[in-house]
Amino acid sequence: MLYKLSLFASFLFLLFSCSSNQVKQDNNKVAKETLPFFNTPDWTPEWIEQKSSAYQNIHRIPTFKFMNQEGDTISNKTVADKIYIANFFFTTCRGICPKMTSNMYLLQEALKQDTNILLLSHSVTPETDSVNVLKKYAIENKVNNKQWHLLTGSKTAIYDLAKKQYFAGDSVGYYQTGNEFLHTENFILIDKQQRIRGVYNGTLLIEIERIKEDINILKQEN
Repeated sequence: MLYKLSLFASFLFLLFSCSSNQVKQDNNKVAKETLPFFNTPDWTPEWIEQKSSAYQNIHRIPTFKFMNQEGDTISNKTVADKIYIANFFFTTCRGICPKMTSNMYLLQEALKQDTNILLLSHSVTPETDSVNVLKKYAIENKVNNKQWHLLTGSKTAIYDLAKKQYFAGDSVGYYQTGNEFLHTENFILIDKQQRIRGVYNGTLLIEIERIKEDINILKQEN
């Protein structure tokens, strides 16, 4: 009888331990399903809770205004309360840009049913990438004009936004002066409050899959 009681107690202990471990694993999984914020050019990820005093000071993309391939004005109002992916390219690029454009197209096709997600590609040679040039490029690359905006405008404004707000390139690029040429493979994920939530190598297919996964996480946020 004593042996049976001991065996039963051992069984209960084992069952409780397994359940407890499962809860811990589930809690850890939930904790991981939160994207960090990026507030500095060195791309240091920061997990900041809403109750933290630092939450109100999270870096946000400020106001901007450019023109897309249709000649329409695209601004911070266009992306208000939407998730979007930003990158920087130019139409005559024969290096990383074709691959980035190809991968952005894959994102467009994967996300085309969701009108709350936009794609913003800023030209870093706006002096040559006019609206007409961007329109031709858009047709050649099957760009959905309602979801994917190819942007041109003031070079100073684009570069200032790219380097100081999107932290495009790397930490060295941030400290460049004037309109020194910007070339970056980064795709930058922005949440509905226009905060940076992820950075990815836009030339790699595996990173495109990661973007899609991270967008699903963002969509679960309040």
